[in-house]
Amino acid sequence: VTVPRDTPLLWVIREEAGLTGTKFGCGRALCGACTVHVDGEARRSCVLPAGDAIGKKITTVEGLADNGVLSALQEAWIAENVPQCGYCQSGQLMSASALLAKKRAPTDEDIDAVMSANICRCGTYPRIRAAIKRAVTAKLEKP
Repeated sequence: VTVPRDTPLLWVIREEAGLTGTKFGCGRALCGACTVHVDGEARRSCVLPAGDAIGKKITTVEGLADNGVLSALQEAWIAENVPQCGYCQSGQLMSASALLAKKRAPTDEDIDAVMSANICRCGTYPRIRAAIKRAVTAKLEKP
Protein backbone atom coordinates (compact mmCIF):
# COMPACT_ATOMS: atom_id res chain seq x y z
CA VAL A 1 0.00 0.00 0.00
CA THR A 2 1.31 3.41 -0.91
CA VAL A 3 0.29 6.44 1.12
CA PRO A 4 1.48 10.04 0.92
CA ARG A 5 4.63 10.58 3.01
CA ASP A 6 2.89 13.25 5.09
CA THR A 7 0.06 10.93 6.17
CA PRO A 8 0.20 10.60 9.97
CA LEU A 9 1.65 7.24 10.97
CA LEU A 10 -1.42 6.69 13.17
CA TRP A 11 -3.67 6.43 10.12
CA VAL A 12 -1.32 4.01 8.39
CA ILE A 13 -1.26 1.83 11.52
CA ARG A 14 -5.04 1.89 12.01
CA GLU A 15 -6.42 2.08 8.48
CA GLU A 16 -3.82 0.34 6.35
CA ALA A 17 -2.36 -2.20 8.80
CA GLY A 18 -5.65 -2.76 10.65
CA LEU A 19 -4.02 -2.47 14.08
CA THR A 20 -6.63 -0.57 16.07
CA GLY A 21 -5.05 -0.74 19.53
CA THR A 22 -3.34 2.60 18.95
CA LYS A 23 -5.92 5.31 19.55
CA PHE A 24 -6.61 8.77 18.16
CA GLY A 25 -7.00 11.24 21.00
CA CYS A 26 -6.23 14.88 20.35
CA GLY A 27 -4.45 14.80 16.98
CA ARG A 28 -1.86 17.27 18.32
CA ALA A 29 0.56 15.00 20.26
CA LEU A 30 -0.73 16.33 23.58
CA CYS A 31 -2.62 13.40 25.14
CA GLY A 32 -0.45 10.37 24.38
CA ALA A 33 -3.23 8.00 23.30
CA CYS A 34 -1.44 7.43 19.98
CA THR A 35 1.97 6.56 21.45
CA VAL A 36 3.94 3.87 19.62
CA HIS A 37 7.62 2.92 19.58
CA VAL A 38 9.74 3.99 16.64
CA ASP A 39 13.09 2.24 16.86
CA GLY A 40 12.40 1.78 20.57
CA GLU A 41 11.55 5.42 21.29
CA ALA A 42 8.07 6.48 22.40
CA ARG A 43 6.60 8.72 19.68
CA ARG A 44 3.22 10.30 19.05
CA SER A 45 1.96 8.69 15.86
CA CYS A 46 -0.79 11.27 15.27
CA VAL A 47 1.77 13.89 14.22
CA LEU A 48 4.60 11.69 12.92
CA PRO A 49 4.57 11.64 9.11
CA ALA A 50 4.59 8.08 7.80
CA GLY A 51 7.47 9.04 5.54
CA ASP A 52 9.63 9.67 8.62
CA ALA A 53 9.04 6.08 9.76
CA ILE A 54 10.19 4.38 6.57
CA GLY A 55 12.87 1.81 7.34
CA LYS A 56 12.31 2.05 11.10
CA LYS A 57 10.97 -0.57 13.48
CA ILE A 58 7.44 0.38 14.54
CA THR A 59 5.94 -1.33 17.60
CA THR A 60 2.32 -0.83 18.60
CA VAL A 61 0.56 -2.05 21.72
CA GLU A 62 -0.23 -5.25 19.83
CA GLY A 63 3.51 -5.93 19.71
CA LEU A 64 4.05 -5.88 23.48
CA ALA A 65 2.84 -9.46 23.85
CA ASP A 66 5.14 -12.23 22.63
CA ASN A 67 3.22 -14.85 20.63
CA GLY A 68 0.12 -14.25 22.72
CA VAL A 69 2.00 -14.23 26.04
CA LEU A 70 1.47 -10.93 27.80
CA SER A 71 4.50 -8.92 28.86
CA ALA A 72 5.26 -8.40 32.55
CA LEU A 73 3.98 -4.85 32.12
CA GLN A 74 0.68 -5.98 30.62
CA GLU A 75 0.26 -8.55 33.40
CA ALA A 76 0.95 -5.84 35.99
CA TRP A 77 -1.59 -3.54 34.30
CA ILE A 78 -4.24 -6.22 34.74
CA ALA A 79 -3.20 -7.09 38.30
CA GLU A 80 -3.37 -3.44 39.37
CA ASN A 81 -6.73 -2.88 37.66
CA VAL A 82 -5.35 0.10 35.79
CA PRO A 83 -7.94 0.57 33.02
CA GLN A 84 -11.28 2.16 33.65
CA CYS A 85 -12.57 3.45 30.34
CA GLY A 86 -9.42 2.04 28.71
CA TYR A 87 -9.08 4.62 25.96
CA CYS A 88 -5.65 5.91 26.95
CA GLN A 89 -4.25 2.54 27.95
CA SER A 90 -2.40 1.63 24.77
CA GLY A 91 -0.51 4.91 24.88
CA GLN A 92 0.11 4.55 28.60
CA LEU A 93 1.49 1.03 28.11
CA MET A 94 3.75 2.13 25.27
CA SER A 95 5.17 5.04 27.28
CA ALA A 96 5.69 2.81 30.32
CA SER A 97 7.32 0.14 28.18
CA ALA A 98 9.75 2.67 26.68
CA LEU A 99 10.57 3.89 30.19
CA LEU A 100 11.31 0.36 31.42
CA ALA A 101 13.49 -0.30 28.38
CA LYS A 102 15.67 2.63 29.43
CA LYS A 103 15.49 2.35 33.22
CA ARG A 104 15.38 -1.09 34.76
CA ALA A 105 14.14 0.25 38.12
CA PRO A 106 12.72 3.74 37.66
CA THR A 107 12.08 5.98 40.67
CA ASP A 108 8.72 7.59 41.35
CA GLU A 109 10.16 10.77 39.86
CA ASP A 110 11.23 8.92 36.71
CA ILE A 111 7.78 7.40 36.37
CA ASP A 112 6.01 10.71 36.96
CA ALA A 113 8.26 12.55 34.50
CA VAL A 114 7.53 10.11 31.67
CA MET A 115 3.93 9.24 32.43
CA SER A 116 2.77 12.82 33.04
CA ALA A 117 2.91 13.26 29.26
CA ASN A 118 0.01 10.80 28.91
CA ILE A 119 -3.43 12.00 29.91
CA CYS A 120 -5.82 9.65 31.72
CA ARG A 121 -9.24 11.23 32.09
CA CYS A 122 -10.22 8.55 34.61
CA GLY A 123 -7.30 9.53 36.87
CA THR A 124 -5.75 6.09 37.33
CA TYR A 125 -2.26 7.54 37.79
CA PRO A 126 -1.64 5.86 41.19
CA ARG A 127 -2.53 2.49 39.65
CA ILE A 128 -0.32 3.19 36.64
CA ARG A 129 2.64 3.87 38.95
CA ALA A 130 1.85 0.72 40.96
CA ALA A 131 1.67 -1.36 37.77
CA ILE A 132 5.04 -0.08 36.56
CA LYS A 133 6.59 -0.94 39.92
CA ARG A 134 4.95 -4.38 39.85
CA ALA A 135 6.37 -5.00 36.38
CA VAL A 136 9.84 -4.08 37.62
CA THR A 137 9.49 -6.52 40.52
CA ALA A 138 8.24 -9.26 38.18
CA LYS A 139 11.18 -8.74 35.83
CA LEU A 140 13.67 -8.81 38.71
CA GLU A 141 12.17 -12.05 40.04
CA LYS A 142 12.51 -13.89 36.71
CA PRO A 143 15.67 -16.00 36.36
